[in-house]
Amino acid sequence: MRKRAIVATTGNRERTTLWCGLRPGDPVIVNSDKELRKSWVFVAHVRNVVSNEEWVEVRGGRAGEHQTRSFRCDLIFPASAKKNGKVRGPSLAQAPQLNLG
Repeated sequence: MRKRAIVATTGNRERTTLWCGLRPGDPVIVNSDKELRKSWVFVAHVRNVVSNEEWVEVRGGRAGEHQTRSFRCDLIFPASAKKNGKVRGPSLAQAPQLNLG
């Protein structure tokens, strides 16, 4: 059974739980020097409907941490993009991992 996106609008922000083929809890890579060594999972995609700015909320951090952070969409990569400690390939914003089945 396919899950539907939960879309919530609060003020000028629209928050959805499905983005570029990701669902809440899916592992992602944050391509930033400080964040690359940490483990993250997708939480939601947020868009400011007034300014059209977008970002992705993730949860995780070092082992045992459960921080919630927000990053630009172009910094979010699929978990399979990390090879030998480096991020390879396009970000999810450039190449969504859509399920066509």
